Amino acid sequence: MKNKDDMKPVVTIMGPTASGKTSLALALSQQTPCEIISVDSALVYRGMDIGTAKPTAEEQAIAPHWLIDIIDPNESYSVAEFHSDVGTLINDIHQRGKLPVLVGGTMMYFNALINGISPLPSSNDEERARIAQEAEAYGWNALHDELTRVDPVSAARIHPNDPQRLTRALEVYRSTGRNLTDWQATKGEPCPFNVTQFAIAPEDRAVLHGRIEQRFDMMLEDGFIDEVRSLFARGDLHEDLPSIRSVGYRQAWQYLQGQLDYAEMRERGIIATRQLAKRQLTWLRGWPEVEWLDTFANDNLTRIMSKITL
Repeated sequence: MKNKDDMKPVVTIMGPTASGKTSLALALSQQTPCEIISVDSALVYRGMDIGTAKPTAEEQAIAPHWLIDIIDPNESYSVAEFHSDVGTLINDIHQRGKLPVLVGGTMMYFNALINGISPLPSSNDEERARIAQEAEAYGWNALHDELTRVDPVSAARIHPNDPQRLTRALEVYRSTGRNLTDWQATKGEPCPFNVTQFAIAPEDRAVLHGRIEQRFDMMLEDGFIDEVRSLFARGDLHEDLPSIRSVGYRQAWQYLQGQLDYAEMRERGIIATRQLAKRQLTWLRGWPEVEWLDTFANDNLTRIMSKITL
């Protein structure tokens, strides 16, 4: 295994939603040649801009941004796909002589980069075609029942209306005799990069809650409901897709379906976002080798710059 000092550098800026990650990353990009890789499971979707607090065109013009707007909301994007994509991007950025800065709050993605990911088997086109035929004949619920029997852990997190993930889980089991949960318990190669890890958040949790509420209200003022209405009007999206399950989008979707009134939608959207932030913080509190930054500190940029070398 390589010595860390011999590995190429990578910086991560992690943290809960509304903690100031994007602003810090953009400030860093003005101090050192770097490119930003989004580590956010919602920013991958095209047409989902306001509710994800996606960096604006002006912000993205300050430094190159990657893994934003890469798939349609009717598609899924897995941890394995992120792991593959991010490794390629990091190497490309290093070849350009720049520093890769990974910014976001999807902790499963960061975990895959830093701790490795299980070496899943390649796709089996013949088995995938067979599964598609069975879904046509018997319905996805029947296939989900099969997954529950052979891999209850995966079945608990994969909805019957998520055919992409359901297909993959069944395909892996049928092709190898080992279920997806079993495969994922086997770690792959460790991270080949020298990762300097930072996390940012306000010291006072109540302040973070206030920032979340303020940002949600700004999204509403900026046309968030109209954005979701355009997704709703497409007709090919539904509430069980990973994209529409994103915080804020699910509540706005339920509002458009008449399940919630406007005040309930706003309240539940804020609560769901706070719950997401709590989960992010809980994960980060036990994260090894992370240096904490306070959202309102004046020396955050200085502290990052003192730890990185190109």
